[in-house]
Amino acid sequence: MFDTVKTLFRGASARQEASLRDHYALDLIDQKIRETEAALSGAKTTLAGQIQRLRTEEMQLEALNKRIADLTKRTGAAIKAGNETLALDAANAIAQLENEQAVRRQTTTRLKTHIEKLRLSVEKGQRRLLDLKQGAMSARAARNEQRANTRLSKVSGRAPAQEAQALIDEVLAKDSPSDLAEIYEEIEAGISHSDIETRLGVAGFGDKTKISGADVLARFKS
Repeated sequence: MFDTVKTLFRGASARQEASLRDHYALDLIDQKIRETEAALSGAKTTLAGQIQRLRTEEMQLEALNKRIADLTKRTGAAIKAGNETLALDAANAIAQLENEQAVRRQTTTRLKTHIEKLRLSVEKGQRRLLDLKQGAMSARAARNEQRANTRLSKVSGRAPAQEAQALIDEVLAKDSPSDLAEIYEEIEAGISHSDIETRLGVAGFGDKTKISGADVLARFKS
């Protein structure tokens, strides 16, 4: 029993959630697009930061290369001049710079790889965002069409236009009270034979019980 109630409750909750999602579908789509835009903006900021760091590393690596080249030249001159002490100090400096050079080369290589992946991700996200915006426009147009069809169905559908037509038909189908009264009088006269004299007079058997317009016109002519 308890499991059945839980199942019914979950079913009702799912239907309610589906109804809410359908009702606020356009708002939810806009919110998800805003979230996508925010994520894409963050990715672009990260990409810009990585590119800036790569450029800094490349500038420092270039400066290292120039310094190493300059010290190498100076060290060779010191060796030729027989200044071993100064040449050894220069060689130690070159070794330290070359170690730093190796680290910065690794850093720039890693940054380039990361930047390329991030750039592809940003481009993919940008295309996805455009697709979402176009989809949102299509969804909004479809929803407007659905609402227009709903309003149109109220005019051309079963309600309330059909109800109005049914009422009109009812009113037109009703008999006129004056017509009914005349019919009742005719029936009553036929039953009681109260109109027999009138019918005999009209047929020419005796005087008419009622003067007609033709009688008045004949009198004027005579």
